[in-house]
Amino acid sequence: MKVLVIRFSSIGDIVLTTPVIRCLKQQLPGVELHYLTKMSYSSILVNNPYIDRLHYLEDDFQVLVKQLRKEQFDYVIDLHNNVRTLRVKKALKTKSYAFPKLNIQKWLLTNFKIHAMPDKSIVERYFETVRPLKVNNDGKGLDYFLPKDKKLSNNDIPMSHWGGFIGCVIGGSYATKQLPVEQWKKLCALIPYPIMLLGGPEDLNEGLEIAAQDTIRIYNSCGKFNLNESAELVKYARVIVSNDTGLMHVAAAFQKPVISLWGNTSPEMGMFPYYGYNNLKDRVAAQSVIIENNELGCHPCSKLGYKRCPKGHFKCMNQLNMEEVNDQVKKFWALNIHNKS
Repeated sequence: MKVLVIRFSSIGDIVLTTPVIRCLKQQLPGVELHYLTKMSYSSILVNNPYIDRLHYLEDDFQVLVKQLRKEQFDYVIDLHNNVRTLRVKKALKTKSYAFPKLNIQKWLLTNFKIHAMPDKSIVERYFETVRPLKVNNDGKGLDYFLPKDKKLSNNDIPMSHWGGFIGCVIGGSYATKQLPVEQWKKLCALIPYPIMLLGGPEDLNEGLEIAAQDTIRIYNSCGKFNLNESAELVKYARVIVSNDTGLMHVAAAFQKPVISLWGNTSPEMGMFPYYGYNNLKDRVAAQSVIIENNELGCHPCSKLGYKRCPKGHFKCMNQLNMEEVNDQVKKFWALNIHNKS
């Protein structure tokens, strides 16, 4: 049997597909598993031992289709379910299954605050897609495989952080998913442990501003490491504090304690940190705490995000209690020390 899995983007969404990849490979004897994504996300999947071959969505769609037709897939598992994946499926004319996006339920939540979303992770909805193949969730959570030939060393991490640090993921795909710099500065002033700021080159200046209040205790790694190197830093962290963004899911893949900060989006949509069989009513899991402002009539306002707050006040992030976040950081830090002793 030969199976093609499709998910074009983005970091977190692709990481959330990894339990399906693992279970397809382990539960379908002899299956040859292919994965179609964008080249820019290849580093997330290239080290995954459950994938036999990667294909990339490039500018020339006809070349891609010609390549995929040669594979003669038995099934296509569409975990993105958009216009582009529909084009691929129509071109291949292969039996396919697509995951339920629940766009109507998301629209009701963001526009009328009607909670019609199921109380489960998007991972569980991904598994509904492969149910016809009799593939079931093994409950082992997410995967993230780092390259074996490229490892960080102590030389890449300041000596002040060798004994452990809190990883703060300050970036995000949209401005309304990012905790403001002033809030990060408040939090970093409260946290009594070494801090590693995590993000991409686009977060460098914000990181510099946050770290300026204590350049020894707060290390700005934004823009200094590629995705896999940042993922390894996440693995080394004792606790992760994160916006709703890709590294949050990488942290869950490494079973790290995660304190997630929610702005215009909501964990009700199923994108909360996932550790296996955990749902939202459980407040996610023993390893995870959700921090959001549920008292606002405008929250959540989008399933993705905006360049700026539609109301102009951005209270969903500006009113998050950093003392509460710090209390959770200290609890997870103490638990981590206890478990290591």
